[in-house]
Amino acid sequence: MFLLPGAAALMASLGWAGGIVLAQFPARAIGAFEFTRIQLVACAAILAAACTAMGYWQSVTWSDWPVFAASTVFGILLGNLAMIGCLRRGGPRRTELLLSAKAPVVGIMAFFWLGEVPSGADMIGGIIALAGVCVAIAFGRHRVSARDEVHGSLWVVIALGVGAAAFQGFGFLALKPSLQAGLEPMAAAAIRLLGAAFLASLLSLWPSRIFQRHDGMTPVLLMRTILPGFIGYGISSTLLLYAFAHLDAGAAAVLGSLSPVLVLFLLWFSEGARPNGFAFLGAGLSLAGTAIISLA
Repeated sequence: MFLLPGAAALMASLGWAGGIVLAQFPARAIGAFEFTRIQLVACAAILAAACTAMGYWQSVTWSDWPVFAASTVFGILLGNLAMIGCLRRGGPRRTELLLSAKAPVVGIMAFFWLGEVPSGADMIGGIIALAGVCVAIAFGRHRVSARDEVHGSLWVVIALGVGAAAFQGFGFLALKPSLQAGLEPMAAAAIRLLGAAFLASLLSLWPSRIFQRHDGMTPVLLMRTILPGFIGYGISSTLLLYAFAHLDAGAAAVLGSLSPVLVLFLLWFSEGARPNGFAFLGAGLSLAGTAIISLA
């Protein structure tokens, strides 16, 4: 039971890690909102076309629209806004650390909402894996960037980070009953993206400088913008939704939260920035925790 959904969650983590690395240049070039809007619109169109070609819309129970709306508004819109707020005030390293709270928060929500009780092995493996993520994030870089300085209240940073983790986790967890009832994960991801793309397009009409479109777009820059979005919003979200449908929510969230560790090693491969010993320790702990969960 673990093999396919567990591998899907791990591949989702790898996809998000790769997407983060690929997204750095285009996000800086065109700005956060325009970058997000283009990704949402393009990826929604791609997944919608794929679902139409594969006949996946037939798996959708449209009377579940309140669940889809909640997953979109909380999981994508509010989750991303809280994450960006945390990133601006607390820096990338602290944001990654706080987002690792997604797994225990999802586990708690699944316990009270869906009655899921994780096994002892799942809990131990999850704690070890998350400890590895925290070690890698907190100590796995040679130096701390000036961007990691706290601007404003640290409690606000913590609230935004934990809120982002909770919103994003809820967005996936809300769809679990529908997924277990037969909803195709790709159709679920497409619905979430279509809703988020619609909201982002409405926001782009607001006469504010932060919502203005980028004038210097080129075909190459457009492709470099869409690719990490398709990897993250399209492929990784679909894989994690599949994992949520077949695993305990807490275990799926743990396995889908390893991207901060993987990013360090992808940067080593792509830029030659070798992680330090703490990164290897964190990776080892995450691997050990994953092994415990897989054997549970």
